[in-house]
Amino acid sequence: MNKSRRDFLKKLPLAMSIPFTIEGITMRVMGQDNTLTKLAAAAGATDRVLIILQMHGGNDGLNCCIPVAAYADYYNKRPNIAIPAANSLRKYVPLDSTLDENAQIGLHPDMIAMKTLYDQGRMTIVQGVSYKNNNGSHFRGRDIQFMGGSYSDYFQSGWLGRYLQGEYAPDRYPEDFPTADMKDPLAIEIGNDESLIFHQQGNIPTSFTLSEDGLDDLTDLEGFFENQTTDPRGIPPEYLKDSYYYKELKWILDLEDKTQTYTERLIALLKTSQPTTVTYPESYPFNAPSGSLRNPLQKQLQLVARLLSTECKTRVFLVKIGGFDTHADQVEKYDPTMGSHAALMYHVATSMRAFQEDLRARGIEDRALTITTSEFSRRVVSNASYGTDHGTAGPMFIFGKGAKPGVVGNAFETNENGSNLAMQYDYRNVYANIMRDWMGVNDTQLDKIFPFSDDDPTKGGLMTTSTSDGTRFEQLPVAQQTITGNEGFIGDRFSLEDCYPNPAKDKTTVHFRVNSAYHVTVNLYNNEGKKMKPLVDGVYNPGEHKVDVDLTGLPVGTYIYELKTGFYKEAKKLIITK
Repeated sequence: MNKSRRDFLKKLPLAMSIPFTIEGITMRVMGQDNTLTKLAAAAGATDRVLIILQMHGGNDGLNCCIPVAAYADYYNKRPNIAIPAANSLRKYVPLDSTLDENAQIGLHPDMIAMKTLYDQGRMTIVQGVSYKNNNGSHFRGRDIQFMGGSYSDYFQSGWLGRYLQGEYAPDRYPEDFPTADMKDPLAIEIGNDESLIFHQQGNIPTSFTLSEDGLDDLTDLEGFFENQTTDPRGIPPEYLKDSYYYKELKWILDLEDKTQTYTERLIALLKTSQPTTVTYPESYPFNAPSGSLRNPLQKQLQLVARLLSTECKTRVFLVKIGGFDTHADQVEKYDPTMGSHAALMYHVATSMRAFQEDLRARGIEDRALTITTSEFSRRVVSNASYGTDHGTAGPMFIFGKGAKPGVVGNAFETNENGSNLAMQYDYRNVYANIMRDWMGVNDTQLDKIFPFSDDDPTKGGLMTTSTSDGTRFEQLPVAQQTITGNEGFIGDRFSLEDCYPNPAKDKTTVHFRVNSAYHVTVNLYNNEGKKMKPLVDGVYNPGEHKVDVDLTGLPVGTYIYELKTGFYKEAKKLIITK
């Protein structure tokens, strides 16, 4: 794009950023020169998709991931909002007893859906994600995390946008798109904002408008129809076609044509998709301010799932949920487990579980990985208004079959004065690992994403380099390059062992393992599938259990005993003899 065109467009901001809606969902289609377009190109021959879930306002990570070993310290620093550990119908949900003691966490009771995803091997938690000298500013915090720089950098491009500078060729937007090979937008932002993460130096991010009922009739825009002696959209007469004004205005109006092209394409794709068979919760079922009750994610994620189930080749989606700036009334005064923050985490947890189930039902679960981002976390100490003020580091959640399940980092590392959670991992380190392991970007390509110091990333790879503020990169187990299944992860946390003795006469011992307090049933079935007897039925604490069971009165024969707990079930054979 030449300088005159850029100067011209600076005077026409409306043309640079026009949202559209499909089925009531406002979104943006990012063009060829846009940041996420570049990331899509990085995926190359793969069909993997990255979904960014923005938690706008600064999520209180400490009431999401409650430290088990340091619970007393946690409670003493925020007694008016602390999630109970015991003696309550609503208390924190222990995540995983197999983790090291310092990594042990409990989830907010309204995040139980995340516990299910974790146990299924479809969630990773990275603790203490931030950047050096985080000052707790909403706007600056978002800019830094979107531009991929340090606290002292002021880039006009996003970290994803820089990847493709000089790499994506030969087609350019809008002149050359859509193409026969790529009919779809390469990135979609849902919502009214245009995030810095989509920007690229010297390029203008472009998006298009569509009403919820279909394509807006852009000829009805004010000023486009008064004088019918000229083109109704304001293009000068043909004899002025060589003028600067004609060329530049026609370029702008060509974007309107692409609005129709892309929206008609997306609508056509949606018509080929099947409605979801999975229930996405629409509202929070407990007490919270009215503005927090509706789930804003359910329609966004349903739309993403439907598009992914079609021939749509869009690579990157940005979905959003706001309301996390909880200075006051973060919890209900009479119950710290309820309130606005509880509702938000319920929305995130239940929507992500439904989304994964939706993808699985459509047979496309291998394609999508979702990562969360929030500009900062909240302070360790609560305030007198039953809320929390701006903090620094917090947890990042990664969802999907391609996640490397587990918890990275410790649960309650604080700064020197204990006012904030300490940074354990620079946000760029997490992004770099996801880009490499999930999106297939090699180290040579990755060195274009972040500004490095004098280190040469071609000598030893990205993980030997550091950024301008001295942050060094390291390997992190957050995503899988090749999805091999999570049977080992699950098997380390849940199992039904062989009973002993087997064959048995009058009694045997059932041996099983669970990773947190669960209701466990073990039932005995004959070879025709008829339930003969319950052997185990109760709530068991984390760890291994051996339960003696009575077999008297049962006929000689071969039986099946089946364990069920949460999502997990396993069956084994038992022989009863005389």
